[in-house]
Amino acid sequence: MRLAIRHTTQYTFDKPVAHALQRLRLTPKATQGQTVLDWRMDYTHARAELEYEDQHHNHVTLVSVEPGAQQVTIACEGTVETSDHAGVIGRHAGHLPLWSFLGQTDLTRPGPKLRQLIRGLDVRPDDTLAYLHALSSAVRAQIAYGTGATEVGTTAEQAVETGCGVCQDHAHIFIGAARLASIPARYVSGYLMMNDRIDQEATHAWAETHVEGLGWVGFDVSNGISPDPRYVRLATGRDYRDAAPITGISFGSATEELHVAVAVEQQRQEQ
Repeated sequence: MRLAIRHTTQYTFDKPVAHALQRLRLTPKATQGQTVLDWRMDYTHARAELEYEDQHHNHVTLVSVEPGAQQVTIACEGTVETSDHAGVIGRHAGHLPLWSFLGQTDLTRPGPKLRQLIRGLDVRPDDTLAYLHALSSAVRAQIAYGTGATEVGTTAEQAVETGCGVCQDHAHIFIGAARLASIPARYVSGYLMMNDRIDQEATHAWAETHVEGLGWVGFDVSNGISPDPRYVRLATGRDYRDAAPITGISFGSATEELHVAVAVEQQRQEQ
């Protein structure tokens, strides 16, 4: 499947900015089942200062905002070709050892509510794939998908207690539970083409776990499936903070208003 993607992020500040930096993880990964055919990023009132690969093999661009700017636009556009591998990414790569994905973070650390959710599973963790599918179903059943109840700093435990969350929360809960069962797990940010629309609500998030004999395998808890050719991987990490598409480093004393527009559509391929 060939997917055309347009992703525009616009910041409007309440007063001119003296100094600001943005860390961008907005270049899709070249991985199994995903080939980046073309990709470009354009900036208004900002410029690229540095590009590098982080510890998770994410392509990172550091962007500075022009002094005095009150509006900044970051526009990404490109084409990615995907194929169906039933969510299997394969062998581990990156600069971090596999065991580093067993350690909990502040966003994934289980508390009493998450541990109670796990106790309701009727599959043993040593039957790894069956356990992970059962875990995904349990998280989706008990934490309703809904916006407004959580925010980017909400932890997995808080989301379970609230009983409502978005894809980020589902991924953190699933990751925290998998790590509790000694299964390496990580967070994925990216794009999902919904079948009924071109304009998407936002970027998407899901989880991947490392399964012996398969390598990394994806689980989109919010939709109850493993990623298929409609998914495009941007970045991976131990939690949202490692894989966030855009992270603001400093805006001084200015406050901001954010507007995001994401469009993903299938392109026809010439025979």
